[in-house]
Amino acid sequence: MIKVNVAEAKVRLSSCLDRAQQGETVIICRRNVPIAELRPIPQSPDKQRPTGIDRGMKVPDSFFEPLPDDVIEAFEGTSETE
Repeated sequence: MIKVNVAEAKVRLSSCLDRAQQGETVIICRRNVPIAELRPIPQSPDKQRPTGIDRGMKVPDSFFEPLPDDVIEAFEGTSETE
């Protein structure tokens, strides 16, 4: 992190931007009092993230079968409790 006064930031704007692009934070001050921060914008990753955590995972056919009526009733709040 570096601190620069407004006049210096005006003169060295390209240099400040280069440093920010490299990941550094530049604090811009007026009379040595910080007033603004110049920092890099997070870049999106170059490659797409993989979906899921286990490439060898298999979903059993039973996963796609309907739920039993008592389970559906419990989710819907329609089951009668004694």
